[in-house]
Amino acid sequence: MGDKASAHPGAAGRATAADHPASVRNVVLVGHSGSGKTTLVEALALTAGAVNRAGRVEDGGTVSDYDEIEHRQQRSVQLSLVPVEWDGIKVNLLDTPGYADFVGELRAGLRAADAALFVVSASDGVDGSTRMVWEECAAVGMPRAIVVTHLEAARADYEEMTRICAEAFGGDDPDAVLPLYLPLHGPQGPDGHAPVTGLIGLLSQQLFDYSSGERKGSEPGEDQLPQIEEARNRLIEGIIAESEDETLMDRYLGGEQVDVKTLIEDLERAVARGTFFPVLAAAPAVDGARQGLGTIEVLELITRGFPTPLEREAPRVTTVDGKPRELKLCDPNGPLVAEVVKTASDPYVGRVSMVRVFSGTLRPDETVHVSGHGLTDRGHEDHDVDERIGALSAPFGKQQRTLTHAIAGDLACVAKLSRAETGDTLSAKDDPLLMEPWQMPDPLLPLAIQAHSKADEDKLSQGLSRLVAEDPTMRLEQNQNTHQVVLWCLGEAHADVALERLRSRYGVQVDVVPHKVSLRETFANKSAGRGRHVKQSGGHGQYAICEIEVEPLPGGSGIEFVDKVVGGAVPRQFIPSVEKGVRAQAAKGVAAGHPLVDIRVTLRDGKAHSVDSSDAAFQTAGALALREAAADTKIHLLEPVAEVSVLVGDDYVGAVMSDLSGRRGRVLGTEQTSGGRTLIKAEVPEIEIGRYAVDLRSLSHGTARFNRSYARHEPMPPQVAERIREEARDAS
Repeated sequence: MGDKASAHPGAAGRATAADHPASVRNVVLVGHSGSGKTTLVEALALTAGAVNRAGRVEDGGTVSDYDEIEHRQQRSVQLSLVPVEWDGIKVNLLDTPGYADFVGELRAGLRAADAALFVVSASDGVDGSTRMVWEECAAVGMPRAIVVTHLEAARADYEEMTRICAEAFGGDDPDAVLPLYLPLHGPQGPDGHAPVTGLIGLLSQQLFDYSSGERKGSEPGEDQLPQIEEARNRLIEGIIAESEDETLMDRYLGGEQVDVKTLIEDLERAVARGTFFPVLAAAPAVDGARQGLGTIEVLELITRGFPTPLEREAPRVTTVDGKPRELKLCDPNGPLVAEVVKTASDPYVGRVSMVRVFSGTLRPDETVHVSGHGLTDRGHEDHDVDERIGALSAPFGKQQRTLTHAIAGDLACVAKLSRAETGDTLSAKDDPLLMEPWQMPDPLLPLAIQAHSKADEDKLSQGLSRLVAEDPTMRLEQNQNTHQVVLWCLGEAHADVALERLRSRYGVQVDVVPHKVSLRETFANKSAGRGRHVKQSGGHGQYAICEIEVEPLPGGSGIEFVDKVVGGAVPRQFIPSVEKGVRAQAAKGVAAGHPLVDIRVTLRDGKAHSVDSSDAAFQTAGALALREAAADTKIHLLEPVAEVSVLVGDDYVGAVMSDLSGRRGRVLGTEQTSGGRTLIKAEVPEIEIGRYAVDLRSLSHGTARFNRSYARHEPMPPQVAERIREEARDAS
């Protein structure tokens, strides 16, 4: 597995349509922002012959030419697919954003892939969010390997980084995370730094020198063998511990020399099973070289050690009405089941869907059934329609290369699926099926927006619908209480990208406004009011008088209307009119313009006129009576309170609990969980956690997660309520 002495001879280049699932590898690259994932993808594409020495594809552009926003922000913001070919194997490289705001793109990449390359920087180490993704992969048994980058950095230490990786990723078995290679250093420079110019294969004990721009193998000198002996022995023991041959360890400990071929075969099987996690090193090609350091080794690991799609169980599949459906594993001749893992808009082609085919074969210009996807709460409608797909293609930078088909196990881009969104299932129109959706992170940062101009207002609705169709981690809310349009995002960077896409891609300019929470009002004490609406201006007049009592009710009671009129003081036909007027006024509020709730209104008495009384007059009288009752008592301002659960590393528990208390939160309890984490449960006013998604990430260095749900409305502290009222008066 990449531990061979000769330079690689094999067929390489751009990827075409695969003919069998065994000739496909789907690999997702994972790592924090700046770890070098995109640079590694470009280096692998260069070594595979898919780009020239300038890093450009034959028809212009580079493999990283995906989104103008990425170029401006100098970071990846979306999932990107780069297919290459190596030794007759089609390798679909899925480059994911490293920034936490775009974890939805990462989850899509994990769904589409069968194995993961964790990219870590030799100078930066392993951050908490990368550890969390490793645990996600471990939970589903996804095979993984680690690639160490930035070896050229002055403070880079490959040996120390392999130790850190074993500690971070090895858990109870650090010997399952071991390097396959040691760095080969060149002569020291004037600054005393010896650059890494090649690799030493621990199994084959061969040197692989990349200093010329192409890999050259050679035998090590006698003086070099002792330095690799300890690492080699540990690697051999780690491989043998995962071997299916239970006698191999005893034979090895008894002094038997294990054949290198046997070790490599056992290594490949252990990697494919997800029980052994090799560490490799890689660096981009420099000065027009054809091969970057370690890129051949990484490609050989992918093609020989990572599993084929045939070795992965597909997600659960049902009929559209929920009946389980058994499918043969990754069968190109089986019923069509494919999933949209990403949706993007191309200014020339229109909507383009990246699709992973799990069963059957997808062909251009055929009609498929689109089913999905249970995210109506986020502004994504469910689908159950037939659509004719357009051309199939393999992306490469901004270019789309036509494919004749896409078999089970492969990835492709599909044009002209106007209704399909991320997470939807494509199946045969006469056999519609539905795949169980993957878990999407809940967007918890509100972004209230309004159209910048009348022209923008006309385009806003369509622009927003297209925006959320591309991104299932975004939720669109039309709040009926605050009358705001709210985009719920994963963080500030996510929100910035959403606004930029609205402007540049859909031509909609919006203004960000302060987000409002849904406040309520209620009576603090019992009160009474009299509504008198009497007018005479020629012809029929208006005459209605009603007297009411108002008393507070427990939270969540709503508005209760009770009729206790005696003697027909208010005619029966006008009692519903009084109730209608009371409820209409309650919806408008009686103090700060927020809906009035949790009261009982009792109609006690009133007067009517045989000619001038009417439905409208008694509605007005009911509203006036409620306003008068409110004027004679104290009105509480109610704020929504959320139940918040925070999962945080034990090192940050104190800081998180202190922060929650500073937000007027009440900690309800804590609970120890696995992996050195604590679950904190609290109740916090929603007005205090508008930016909690951002603040918690900063507080915990990106390692904490939280969710929230509405609990109830409760009275706001007087000083806070007064501040809200002052802000409302200033705004008016």
